[in-house]
Amino acid sequence: MKISEVVAGKASQDIVTISPDANVRELVGLLATRNIGAAIVSADGASVDGIVSERDVVRHLNGDDAILSATVGSIMTSVVHTCEPSTSLDDARVQMTQGRIRHLPVVEDGRLVGVVSIGDIVKSYIDQVEFERDQLDSYVHQT
Repeated sequence: MKISEVVAGKASQDIVTISPDANVRELVGLLATRNIGAAIVSADGASVDGIVSERDVVRHLNGDDAILSATVGSIMTSVVHTCEPSTSLDDARVQMTQGRIRHLPVVEDGRLVGVVSIGDIVKSYIDQVEFERDQLDSYVHQT
């Protein structure tokens, strides 16, 4: 299975981005309103300049209430792990596990085309295993 299939199978294929110049208070509102854990930081909505998560906000907020007025660019992770639509599900799973990352932007020809979360990866893997189980069960019960 490829990442393109995971992205296509998602209930929502919205890509949530925020400008690096937006303030952290705006980011918190965006994450809360969209009920998401991370947003892609992009100046133009197509490139990946960084990624920022709830965890980034919490880590910076600890002991510094002024961080809410700071820019997203000042707290984002700027070295972002990405994958391509042709990346295998297994390769993405390994990349996310080894990198301890929960969100993986999907980039094709330098343009952001999707985002997969660890939850998307696990769901796809479970669906695949259940399909194989059902096929084996059907085969075994044929006479």
